[in-house]
Amino acid sequence: MRCIFCEVTLDGGDKCPGCGEDVKLVKRIIATSNLLYNEGLKRAAVRDLSGAVEALKASLKLYKLNTDARNLLGLVYFEMGEHVDAITAWVISKSLQPLSNRADDFLNKIQANKNSFENINQTTKKYNLALSYCRQDGEDLAVIQLKKVVLMNPKMIRAHHLLALLHMKEGRYDLARKTLREAEKIDNNNTTTLRYLKECNNHLPKEDGRRFRKGKKEDNVYYRSGNETIIQPRPKKDFSSAASVIINLALGIGLGVLITWFLVVPGIRQAEKSAANASLSEVNDAISEKEQMILSLQNEIGELEGQVEASKKISDDAGIVLTTYEQLLGAYIAYVNGDIEGAGNALANVNTDYLDATGKNAYDTVNNRVLGDVLGEAYDVGYSAYQSGRLSEAIEYLLKVVNSDETYREGDALYYLMMAYRKDKDDGNGALYAQKLIAAFPDTEMSREATRYLESLGIKPGETEAAETE
Repeated sequence: MRCIFCEVTLDGGDKCPGCGEDVKLVKRIIATSNLLYNEGLKRAAVRDLSGAVEALKASLKLYKLNTDARNLLGLVYFEMGEHVDAITAWVISKSLQPLSNRADDFLNKIQANKNSFENINQTTKKYNLALSYCRQDGEDLAVIQLKKVVLMNPKMIRAHHLLALLHMKEGRYDLARKTLREAEKIDNNNTTTLRYLKECNNHLPKEDGRRFRKGKKEDNVYYRSGNETIIQPRPKKDFSSAASVIINLALGIGLGVLITWFLVVPGIRQAEKSAANASLSEVNDAISEKEQMILSLQNEIGELEGQVEASKKISDDAGIVLTTYEQLLGAYIAYVNGDIEGAGNALANVNTDYLDATGKNAYDTVNNRVLGDVLGEAYDVGYSAYQSGRLSEAIEYLLKVVNSDETYREGDALYYLMMAYRKDKDDGNGALYAQKLIAAFPDTEMSREATRYLESLGIKPGETEAAETE
């Protein structure tokens, strides 16, 4: 543990051995952050991922330099299918602790898989497209997109939740419950999942556990016909003679034929007719559903054709984001090591459009420090070269300063650049910077000298005959 004031390693006391500051409260805050990290670790171990996220965020809120907590937060996000949030957490962790950081291993594994960025971009795009369809009352198209998302990224809990909501809106609570069971396997204590499951269970019928009792074997016979229970007395054998047996048998056969002809056959025919009608209705419904699906897919194909270029751009942007943070990290390391020129070159390759709020703050801090050191060094070299008569070298370095800040050192850089062009007999550029000096610093000795220089060239201050610099 290091002191936040002087970076000296702390001992067991309440005072910093380096600067003497009271670090008792700092130690307590860091200890609390570590307790929350351990709580997040325990919850992640039992797949309470949403609870782990809450604990780890609280840990980082207390102590943002807790690299272990930030790396674990990235792993939990990755397990929940939130790959973009996971990469962001690891990149920030790497920027805060450049050396001996496991975030390097996680990022390298993602970079080693050529299809990882493409898969992340595709799932994000399809999920956002499904949200757009939902806002446009196109739930059927949204369901198609979400099924693709959960197929490509089965751990994306948000996609499972949205798909379950769409099934619930259609009244298909059985499918919604099946989808939520998959989400529950990923995060078993997610409050959203549990709330949706409760809603599904309230709309699904409970299983009937009742069983029918059998009657006494010697009295009745029980059997099921559809959803009804039929009780029939058990027949008794009581024939007095062979003739009565034959007569009863004949009567039974005749009665059976009549029952079959008048009762069973019409029922069978009616059942067949009903089955045929039901089959025809199912076929018509299937045809209508297929036609609707074909129309929806045709519309989707038209939209996807227009989104191919956008998808490619998203894929390129994901690589640019990682490169941008690596350049920013390289600039910081170079600045700390005293390589001002290397830090400036790295900052020049940073695209601030792809930085989040934390990244922009880091960029502004490093850029201001590097820019101040670079301009100071360039001015000193240019001024020294001017004094020594090395006019080409003086122009080169002073031009770098003026192009970055024309008011540097209250116009000294602009003045000596004008004088260097003047001594180098380059009156075109000399007159240009004389005009700028007069406009930026009027009523000064430097502006009066620039005015005399322009008058010697036959140019009045404010005229634009001066040549542009190359």
